[in-house]
Amino acid sequence: MRIKLLLPLAASAAISVYAYDTPTMGWSSWNTYRVNISDSLIMKQADALVELGLDSVGYRYINIDDGYFGGRDKSSGRLLFHPTRFPSGLKPVVDHIHSLGLKAGIYSDAGANTCGNFWDNDTIARGVGLLGHEEQDCNLFFKEIGFDFIKVDYCGADGRQSHQIYAYEPRDRYTAISNAIKATGRDDVRLNVCRWNYPGTWVNDVATSWRTTGDISPRWESVKRIINENLYLSPYAGGGRYNDMDMLEVGRTLSAEEDQTHFAIWCMMSSPLLIGCDLTTLRPETLNLLKNTELIALNQDQLGLQAHVAKLSPENTYVLVKDLGEKWGTRRAVALYNPTDSAYTISVTAEELELEGVTAARDLIAHTDINITDGVLSAAVPPHGTRVYSITGTRRIPRSIYEAEQAYLSSYQEIYDPIATGTAFYFPLESASGGMVVANVGHTPSNDLQWRDVRVDCDGEYRLDLDVTGKADGNLLLFVNNEAAIKLPVEGEGPRRLSSTVRLNKGTNTVRIASTGTAPYIDRMTVNL
Repeated sequence: MRIKLLLPLAASAAISVYAYDTPTMGWSSWNTYRVNISDSLIMKQADALVELGLDSVGYRYINIDDGYFGGRDKSSGRLLFHPTRFPSGLKPVVDHIHSLGLKAGIYSDAGANTCGNFWDNDTIARGVGLLGHEEQDCNLFFKEIGFDFIKVDYCGADGRQSHQIYAYEPRDRYTAISNAIKATGRDDVRLNVCRWNYPGTWVNDVATSWRTTGDISPRWESVKRIINENLYLSPYAGGGRYNDMDMLEVGRTLSAEEDQTHFAIWCMMSSPLLIGCDLTTLRPETLNLLKNTELIALNQDQLGLQAHVAKLSPENTYVLVKDLGEKWGTRRAVALYNPTDSAYTISVTAEELELEGVTAARDLIAHTDINITDGVLSAAVPPHGTRVYSITGTRRIPRSIYEAEQAYLSSYQEIYDPIATGTAFYFPLESASGGMVVANVGHTPSNDLQWRDVRVDCDGEYRLDLDVTGKADGNLLLFVNNEAAIKLPVEGEGPRRLSSTVRLNKGTNTVRIASTGTAPYIDRMTVNL
């Protein structure tokens, strides 16, 4: 059973800001050209990016995807380049990209063959993947040629998508590749893991970004699916590491409203922004959207946070929110997202946004300041549409309700069957407070659930109420910060509330849930302030 989220779903004063690498911005060749690329095409796109002023708003990487390979030298194993697409090799192309003040990206595979070899019948690309050539290829890419980024696909290691039909363990392959990059002496190379599902929490120590879904296509259903699959992955982004929702299809075949939603949600989610269309034929409205500096600022905010679901309506529209500038500060970004086929008015109160005394509000798409009446942000949002705002208040209100789907699961992964592997997962449940629960906590001490930012304004004793449902036995184990476990009996099957009084420190606390037996579905925690 492979569980993915494909259905509609329902501190202290601000801490110091740290300077992290922000999500990668640039252009990539795959969406429009697949393997049909050349040295002149890549350089022409790089020139166009600068001529259009896209570099001035943050787009800096020109990424050469699949299609440049020319096999390997039979005696040395050295990687060769396509004799007609890149007759002079890759170095002149990279030098040209660098001469424009840009950075250069490259592509490979964790296995023996690439996706283009298998799916596009690019036969010259047989045996050109990193498997068995990690050190050799990384030295070539990053020491000799000077690339600054690499996307590493997984077709050649997947078994189902390679001619060798070998299957490898993703953690092993990507760790070996990461170590080979580090061994070159380059500490500025960005590694993108392209395994098509969230690989597991281990990836944070290996890569800069990682794909969380299958490939995107220029259709609304594809964009909607990818947004849906990322709605509850905010605990796994931040600190210079990002969930990658795939390259942008903006400017191809989506409607203007869908393009706007696509770009705005990628910005809210802090996904890498890699343009996938032909830059030489950009329409003015597409260029204006891609150069919307107020939306880009959300994506490039130094906190690097991914927006989370703050509110789900019965109509399956969403309010997404994230902090800007300071964690637990008074300025937040808010998106009103309507994935449905009907128009709806979406509303959210300042209190639901954890803000008091709203002093400023701005429409980041229309570039206009707005007034919020009676503390309610409201907008009519058309089908497939999104409206995005920044909201500033006088005070941040401590949160009292912590949904389980906003918690970090230490063993979370989307590659293997979570029941078979004994790993916790997010699960849609209509009766849950936010339309979601966490299932399968327990089995091992590390397979836990953590709310890492439980914030209170004062030291003291607080009652925690834990809402659960479903069959269970044994005890839930409640840990607060580094204190000893509190046992909470959970026998039963229906909805029930477990309570315990604990000591919380002023500022942020960590509340962790583990289990000695079969854990129930975990719905939410309430901190009685």
